[in-house]
Amino acid sequence: MRAALLQTNSSDDVSENRQVLVQAVVDAKAAGADILLTPEVSNCVSSSRSHQQAVLALEEDDTTLAAIQAAAREHGIWVLLGSLALLTGDADGRFANRSILIDDSGSVQARYDKLHMFDVTLSDSEAYRESEGYRPGADAVVAQTPFARLGLTICYDVRFPYLHRALAQAGAQVITVPAAFAVPTGQAHWEVLLRARAIETGCFVLAPAQSGSHRVRAGARRDTYGHSLVVAPWGDVLLDAGDVVGLHVIDLDLSQVDIARRRVPSLQHDRAFNAPSLVASDS
Repeated sequence: MRAALLQTNSSDDVSENRQVLVQAVVDAKAAGADILLTPEVSNCVSSSRSHQQAVLALEEDDTTLAAIQAAAREHGIWVLLGSLALLTGDADGRFANRSILIDDSGSVQARYDKLHMFDVTLSDSEAYRESEGYRPGADAVVAQTPFARLGLTICYDVRFPYLHRALAQAGAQVITVPAAFAVPTGQAHWEVLLRARAIETGCFVLAPAQSGSHRVRAGARRDTYGHSLVVAPWGDVLLDAGDVVGLHVIDLDLSQVDIARRRVPSLQHDRAFNAPSLVASDS
């Protein structure tokens, strides 16, 4: 399996970002990749809900999705749009943060809406309330491709091991973690979390990321950590893109999944247990 990970610095200009993504399809095919993977919110990085309402679309009307479907069909390559920010038509106006897998004929083969919302306060000056703008998904997804079974996640999902374990036990060999990771948490946690998810599941982990200071016309400025990673099933980091924007191509030996799981077959060792209770001290 040859994978091309796009590390990009998306703006809040949908048409500009779309051009970058289409060119990445061309470049990934030229590099011999079976699949191109893009970061979270590849179509629009924005903290302005009013701007998003003005420029985003429903999935069936989304020009970025249509353009990538056409490019995938023309060039004969699979594409995982790590996520698109999309309108939903929900009464509360919230968007979807949706990962979309497109096959080499341009057809959508799988969709995954981000389950876990990034509602955190990192400092007095940096806080995120993703659930105010985005509705959470409800379904975990494993998708079959000609080269591997993919388990789909997005960014903050990486902090929830049970999701990744469920994907692996449902047959995933590769887990995708497209991201727009904040800089403080990226510096502290990004690599160790991705390595842990790979080790726990015996999966390859592919994590294409947004990187740098994003150009926005509305709302607060956004900075992301970058460092798109590829981690092997034994926990080795095979690729770290640093802060370099562009395409990063890697060959994966899927037999390493079976080897890692034979060495430590922990996916077969689950045991039911009673919920913990607090034991009071005699003192």
